[in-house]
Amino acid sequence: MKRTYQPNNRKRSKKMGFLARVKTKVVSNRRKKGRKVLAH
Repeated sequence: MKRTYQPNNRKRSKKMGFLARVKTKVVSNRRKKGRKVLAH
């Protein structure tokens, strides 16, 4: 039987990585505010 979690780093970083977060509102708001650290 095949296990359910088959990690794929490329797919993961496209979905959840820093660059994916940059495109969302949250990070752009933080950038406007002038944060030092945008995403941990």
